[in-house]
Amino acid sequence: MSRPSLPQEKRYTLADILDWDACGQIELIDGIPVMMAPPARIHQKISGELFGQIRVYLKGKECEVYAAPFAVRLFEQEGDSPKDVGNMAEPDISVICDTSKLDDIGCKGAPNLVIEILSPSTRRHGRITKFNLYRRAGVREYWIVDPSEQSVQSFILENSGYIARDFAVNYDKIKVSILNNCVIDLAQVF
Repeated sequence: MSRPSLPQEKRYTLADILDWDACGQIELIDGIPVMMAPPARIHQKISGELFGQIRVYLKGKECEVYAAPFAVRLFEQEGDSPKDVGNMAEPDISVICDTSKLDDIGCKGAPNLVIEILSPSTRRHGRITKFNLYRRAGVREYWIVDPSEQSVQSFILENSGYIARDFAVNYDKIKVSILNNCVIDLAQVF
């Protein structure tokens, strides 16, 4: 089935997206589809290095790490069907420590850590829209990676709001707050 035109007044659900032919990455924010441009090479390099360092750290531990494309249904609850799901993000990297949230589609509920890598077309989306979406969903730690600035800013969820935790640049090291003794070497990332 081909993708229908998207009238602005309609709210979509995960059921709609699952019914569309593959047409690139799509996120669903409060029922509104958001098309994602293909990532640039530098985006993929950064994503791969962050994923690799986290994956090595997690070897033999309970948490699992996933790279995009990976469907995260932030507010889905037990018993919800795809028709009930109006929010689905595709974070660049997700760390899930409660593996009961994982299913064949992706993650049901908030991951423990989400990392978003900005691009020129997603700066506002990552810094404002997703920041607020992840806060509302209860993502405990959120990282915003800015390739143009070679920086990482981390936020920790406290009392239903994000608190800026760390800011690191190109040759710094930055700690993953939710993972004991996990430190990312940004000299390898940038």
